[in-house]
Amino acid sequence: MARKNRDHYEPDDASTEPELSCWLCSRRMGNVTEWHHPVPKSRGGKERQPVHPICHRTIHANFSNSDLEKRFATVDALLAHDEIGRFVDWIANKPPDFNAPTKDRR
Repeated sequence: MARKNRDHYEPDDASTEPELSCWLCSRRMGNVTEWHHPVPKSRGGKERQPVHPICHRTIHANFSNSDLEKRFATVDALLAHDEIGRFVDWIANKPPDFNAPTKDRR
């Protein structure tokens, strides 16, 4: 059985788990999946979407919870943002478990 907690999902046996893709970049998920709340939990959000750790860090490095709730609660809104669009273009050909330092929030 897979080990699950609030923020991470690590399958014990990948052959029994459905293949997930990242909500932000659409690449296949790697060994670690984090769950992003498009509307932050602190703002009443319940929905969760699977994202790579680097994609999750990039979202939160660029937007406050208030921004996410009011203007960037959809993947289309995020992708329309210049910095997120450039990030998704840059990461498109990287392997699923690719990791790199993420800038701090402005």
